[in-house]
Amino acid sequence: MKKDPFFHCYEEMKMCGRYYIDSDMADEIQQVVREVDQRIRKAQFTGDIHPTESAPVIEKSENGLKLHMCKWGYPLSRGKNLVINARAESVMDKASFRNGILYHRVLIPASGFYEWNRLKEKNTFTRPDARVLYMAGFCDWFENERRFVILTTKANASMEKVHERMPLILEKEQIVDWFQNEKMEKLLQYTPIMLKREAEYEQQSLFL
Repeated sequence: MKKDPFFHCYEEMKMCGRYYIDSDMADEIQQVVREVDQRIRKAQFTGDIHPTESAPVIEKSENGLKLHMCKWGYPLSRGKNLVINARAESVMDKASFRNGILYHRVLIPASGFYEWNRLKEKNTFTRPDARVLYMAGFCDWFENERRFVILTTKANASMEKVHERMPLILEKEQIVDWFQNEKMEKLLQYTPIMLKREAEYEQQSLFL
């Protein structure tokens, strides 16, 4: 049987990244941002997002919050895997991340994300109460191209049986706070909401 390249990613990186966007997100995102990059309007982004691909991110602009395009993954080491995640607990101490977390914070909107357990079984995580997950992250410039990473934190009870880490997911009411320097560090310690897990091998949705 041919090996899924994302299982290979899981083995090498210990935490594989893939999330998805669907059309149901559009209405809520339009309520949050004041401006949308025309490339996003034309492309009507939906489907799975993988590392190295461009995806919509929410950033702060002079006119308010804007939905802009950015590519996923920091190319910090030539010839090695992209850095797609950063630990919220230590991000302020990492020289490679400091400029991004201090000056170029973003939120990555998603309908849900996937994670594989140690048996390589796929799990899908979504919010039980909303259409959009706002994952905290930041971006920076690499060779005239903007790249972003997603912040992770310790898994809460809804995810810890699958993986010890999870994205740092903020509430809609915390969006503005994320872009305020004096409130950002406190949000790095935030424990995300309990998520809904759907596992293909269990053929049912579970609230853990």
